[in-house]
Amino acid sequence: MMEPGRAKPHLGRNLTYGMLDSLGRDIVLGKYTNRPFPTEAELTEQHGVSRSVTREAVKMLTAKGLLSARPRQGTSVQSPDSWNLFDTDVLRWLLERRFSIDLLRQFNELRVAIEPEAAALAAKVADAHDLAAISAGLERMREAERGFDDPLDSDIAFHIAILQATKNPFYAQFQSIVTTALRTSIRFTNRIKGRTASVDDHSAVEKAIIRRQPDKARKAMRHLIGEVLVLIEDAEADDTNAGAASA
Repeated sequence: MMEPGRAKPHLGRNLTYGMLDSLGRDIVLGKYTNRPFPTEAELTEQHGVSRSVTREAVKMLTAKGLLSARPRQGTSVQSPDSWNLFDTDVLRWLLERRFSIDLLRQFNELRVAIEPEAAALAAKVADAHDLAAISAGLERMREAERGFDDPLDSDIAFHIAILQATKNPFYAQFQSIVTTALRTSIRFTNRIKGRTASVDDHSAVEKAIIRRQPDKARKAMRHLIGEVLVLIEDAEADDTNAGAASA
């Protein structure tokens, strides 16, 4: 039962997705780590929605790997290794958790395994429209340096244009993951460097793709993301040293 006088959670216009977002965030943030997940009746009462809305939200969370529903055992929270990390909602909730350098490093380790090959493939198959989109992303980054565009959005646009230029639907679908996670990654690395992303490093990738030089495109993208990994590793080392000093 809800506490008297306590306002029910604001779920927004769409009750199902509002409830999904509220419950998903609570699960990822650890609210149910040492307590049982509420029953359908309890959730319905707590959130002030119908049972059909509750069932749909629970079903969606189950599909994302966060919940498990078994006959006679009820609904329980799954361990993190069962969560679908490629689901953008799950990734967003993870990134909203207490900031984790470890999670950031893991994401960029995935990027360095995928984006250099995407750049190499784009250098082979990109058409004129694709090349124009990549160049437009780079130009937006230049404009951002002059204060006429958003540094984060322009950086993301550049990387997304390359993924789309591969003509490969698997690379293209990776763009939602890149968009979600880069919003945290870029803010973090820019804060460490005290400046926005290197336009020159991005320009090297763009030039190699336009000149149809797959090997150079791959190498330039690997260097770009490698610089991010170095920053993260340095930050991890600083945290370790700070912890040792305070022990």
